[in-house]
Amino acid sequence: MKATGIEECPHFAKEPQNGNPDKIDELLVVLDKDIEHIKESLSRLNELRSLVIKRNDVSLGKLLESIQVESDSYRRHESQRQSIRKELANALGCGLEEMTLSRLEASLREEKKAQVSERRAKLRSLIEELKKEYLSTAMLLSDCARFNRLLLESVFGFGKTETITYSSDGNTKRQGETAFVNMQV
Repeated sequence: MKATGIEECPHFAKEPQNGNPDKIDELLVVLDKDIEHIKESLSRLNELRSLVIKRNDVSLGKLLESIQVESDSYRRHESQRQSIRKELANALGCGLEEMTLSRLEASLREEKKAQVSERRAKLRSLIEELKKEYLSTAMLLSDCARFNRLLLESVFGFGKTETITYSSDGNTKRQGETAFVNMQV
């Protein structure tokens, strides 16, 4: 019988079918890739903010293209993670929604349990950091959009209302903020 690191759970006491590698080790590899992906995402968010601040459109375009390419390849990784998760859920006799790292840890021997726990803790801290960086980036982009809107309003006079006053002789006088570009013909 092949040792899988979770013999306490009767579902894992069997030899893996068709010579498949140990699912826990596969999961650890997937979790390591998830950790690297989050670290890369943090780096890209920092780079994105820097390029927006520097207004480097060429580099920003290249960064966005590389993010799209990586996103497409990461979908395959997510599919692999879901497949492993499904197999582990079946082996533990629980539903896919119930298959969490915490639940898996409860079924593992100490060595594998420590490895999964370490990855789970690392993922949790990186996700918290990613949330903060995402919020910072979203706020920066929101401020940029607001500044651009204000700039356009001041240049073209969008959204400005004119004050119309009448003199005692019936003449009208229009007063409004002067825009850089007069849109009236």
